[in-house]
Amino acid sequence: MNKKLERLNHQKTAVEKKLTAAQHREKQLEHERKRLTRSERTHRLCTRAGMLETFLREPTVLTDDDVMELLTFIFHSEVVQKKLDLLIENRKERSQPNES
Repeated sequence: MNKKLERLNHQKTAVEKKLTAAQHREKQLEHERKRLTRSERTHRLCTRAGMLETFLREPTVLTDDDVMELLTFIFHSEVVQKKLDLLIENRKERSQPNES
């Protein structure tokens, strides 16, 4: 009986070590996922900010508030909203797998 208990305790310890290692690995992978997501977001923000600046005649003269005012004005246009809706709808349709 004593040997069986010893063997079970040894197995328990081994399984607990594996669990701890798996939990640690899970944390590492989650951290990496967050890093990659943050990196993708930063890249997207920089790219789109660059696109915006190509349309501003003197971007260094304008303040952040000026740019926000301009964007608010532009995006309140019904035509712009319709175009935005169409772009989003088309992108969503392309990204969904065919359901036949």
